[in-house]
Amino acid sequence: MNTPCCFFEDDFLENFHPLTLTRPVYDLRVGILTLGEKWIQVLNAVHQNPKGILRNHLKGVFDEFTLSDTHQKACWINPRFIPHKKIAEQVTDLAENEGIVSDGQLISALLTNETHQKWSQTGIDLEDISTRELNSNDLVILKNSWELFQINGEQIRRDIDLLKNNFVRSEQDFPHAIFTNPNEIYIEQGAIIEPGAMLLAETGPIFIGKNAKIMANSIVRGPSAICEKSVVKMGAKIYEDTTVGPVCKVGGEIANTIFHSYSNKAHDGYVGNSVFGQWCNLGADTNTSNLKNNYSTVKVVDWKTQKQFDTGQQFIGTIMGDHSKTGINSMMNTGTLCGVCCNLFSDKYPPKFVPSFSWVSGSDIVPYHFEKAVEAMERMMQRRSVQLTSSYHNMMKALFQSTSF
Repeated sequence: MNTPCCFFEDDFLENFHPLTLTRPVYDLRVGILTLGEKWIQVLNAVHQNPKGILRNHLKGVFDEFTLSDTHQKACWINPRFIPHKKIAEQVTDLAENEGIVSDGQLISALLTNETHQKWSQTGIDLEDISTRELNSNDLVILKNSWELFQINGEQIRRDIDLLKNNFVRSEQDFPHAIFTNPNEIYIEQGAIIEPGAMLLAETGPIFIGKNAKIMANSIVRGPSAICEKSVVKMGAKIYEDTTVGPVCKVGGEIANTIFHSYSNKAHDGYVGNSVFGQWCNLGADTNTSNLKNNYSTVKVVDWKTQKQFDTGQQFIGTIMGDHSKTGINSMMNTGTLCGVCCNLFSDKYPPKFVPSFSWVSGSDIVPYHFEKAVEAMERMMQRRSVQLTSSYHNMMKALFQSTSF
């Protein structure tokens, strides 16, 4: 597909906060790839990088979509809809100013430059295009943040199918590691699997990315993904449906959890049914509760209204925004939402809703001074040779100024 892809967000955006406070929806990771990368792969638009219509505070941090040629068209895509072959066929078959919808929600549209410019400035107006309906039974549609970990195992399987040409290593390269069902273990160039590590793929495939390291005596059960340059520490236990994103370091016990990238859970402790953003750090023996003692459904706090509602789900752990951290021996309650750039340290449960830029000791919450928060960000990012740019600083400043305590 040669038409450039333009990702957009809709009214469900806030359902993915705090993860989407610092990223567009297309940059959410589920499976191995981000939502934007999945669409690029499925549409065979591999020469493109994900770009989209950005909220003001994200400009400069992520790539904003533009059309340079007045005769060029744009393929608008809603990344909440998980792509597959059938959707791709419909998208590539679109005529000018025609779109695909499901229950009134736009999935994709092929826009002329004029319509693209109008929608970019004033928002989507389905009156401007003709539409065809796609049966919702054929779709996986993300509506809430916890659905990311719920579909993670299946997405690992699908992403492996998209990436199959990249796998160059096999069990013969690691004679002192233990592989079960090795045909379902996919290893990229530069990965290291130390003696005694166990990769168990009977229940699903295992992906090991470029230059990742699986240390001795750790156990990984599929479906799981250990992405590029990440480290699984000695004796770690990685259960099914887990993704460790690029440049992360993990240890202890992890089940059905997604780490986006540059985040650490390097020591013992348990996390399950959770999603962590970038640059998070969980102190030694941090534990997340993912199931209530009475086995009832989990309530979470709506990010906008700050009122609790029943999710209808039995398993939800912690959803944590970028740059948030826990101290040693921290405990996270079932259904905790923690914003961007928070410090949680206590031998008690913190609140289930933690606003961004909070300094939390038990039930006491005070604002995290912005200058101190930026100093900590900069130090952490320098450790991974990543620069804190002026655009990134401005994004965080905008979030700080919009946070109410």
